[in-house]
Amino acid sequence: MPDSNLQSSPENALAELIVTTLNLEVEPSTIDPMAPLYDEGLGLDSIDVLEIALAVSKTYGVKLRSDDKNNVAIFTCLRSLSDYIQQHRTT
Repeated sequence: MPDSNLQSSPENALAELIVTTLNLEVEPSTIDPMAPLYDEGLGLDSIDVLEIALAVSKTYGVKLRSDDKNNVAIFTCLRSLSDYIQQHRTT
């Protein structure tokens, strides 16, 4: 059974996009796909999430709206964001 804390290929690509977009000083492969993106996980704030949403839109063609009631679930962790992108991507 695969380790749920290991990134899949789409998660790894998304982790790289997040690290590059936000100029984070972490290796993308060290991001736990189940760790929270906010607070104790990556420690992102709302501005960071807006930057990620823009990068995701440009890279994957997935529109993430600030008024979407599902944002809390979408941005829970790297895995939830990656799953959402894979389900809705157009590019």
